[in-house]
Amino acid sequence: MKTISQILHPSFTLNGLQYDSVNELLSMAKELRQEGDDYEVHIGKFIEKWLDDSDTVTVRTSGSTGKPKKIEIPKLSMVNSAKATGDFFDLKEKTSALLCLSAKYIGGKMMLVRAMTLGWHLHIVAPVKDALTQYDNDYDFVAMVPYQLYHSIPALKKVKKMIVGGGVVSKELEEKIQDVSTEIYSTYGMTETVSHIAVRRLNGKDKSDVYKALPNVKIGTDGRECMIIYAPEINKELLITNDLIELVSPTEFKWLGRYDNVINSGGVKLYPEKIEAKLSSYIELPFIIASEADEQLGERIILVLETKEDQPIPNYTEAFAMLEGFERPKKIYTLSKFPYTETDKIKRADVIQVLRKYK
Repeated sequence: MKTISQILHPSFTLNGLQYDSVNELLSMAKELRQEGDDYEVHIGKFIEKWLDDSDTVTVRTSGSTGKPKKIEIPKLSMVNSAKATGDFFDLKEKTSALLCLSAKYIGGKMMLVRAMTLGWHLHIVAPVKDALTQYDNDYDFVAMVPYQLYHSIPALKKVKKMIVGGGVVSKELEEKIQDVSTEIYSTYGMTETVSHIAVRRLNGKDKSDVYKALPNVKIGTDGRECMIIYAPEINKELLITNDLIELVSPTEFKWLGRYDNVINSGGVKLYPEKIEAKLSSYIELPFIIASEADEQLGERIILVLETKEDQPIPNYTEAFAMLEGFERPKKIYTLSKFPYTETDKIKRADVIQVLRKYK
């Protein structure tokens, strides 16, 4: 008897090829794993794992908010997540989609699951920054990280709908995509939620700062005003996060930042992620907003830049002027190299730790 992950949708194709049986797809996956390029090896390994007799998939978390760890995700949860995405975006069978994310991580894995489960026509390419510009194909649906979106702007007319995850979309990048016809959405999610559980529109007349939950997902808050996620078809247990939100409704919220990162300066709660979003259009260097002890305020805001030691610090007077008083950095520090995760996210806690060591 076939498991749920071994039931291939009859409309599913991969790079134009249709697979009439699980064995045919397994044979192709084995070939990718043994002879493919690095990104194809990860695709082959995942397809083999997806089509085996086990009920779960082992996935690594990104490590952006702590040490990377391995977790077991039920395949049924991944199928349910795929169906929720299909329903929310009205992506039916024969949807043309592009996989340009690494299948080493949950975002890439879920594109494969959606295609096999929903019957999409999936085109797989290397997860490079300008993947969209390298082919003439048009797509109904594409998933990218912000870095790829930035380098794909000239080719966005090829795409009807796009989700962007794995990092914050800067205000500058948002401004660049306002006049494109593509519907572009920022996602909220994590490995534990099997990719995204909510999205917000980034461009066009429906642009919003409010995230809307996918079908069968409900949102609440705890005593810290951090998000609680109830998604029984993905995770049977309540998922308590460290993400501070403004709850708009049981299915809508505004994301404020991480509870771990909140800075209390003179009794005012400040959210580094929000300050960073305001500054992102002005600061080209990698940077974070952090804090240091202050005798009067308790904590004061600082700006930490990644820049070479012999480079002069730019003048950010104009940028700081558009911030509220308590938000304005009182000092600027530099590091020659930030610690990053494997998915190129800045390890905020590690940056602060290194800074304190050398201050």
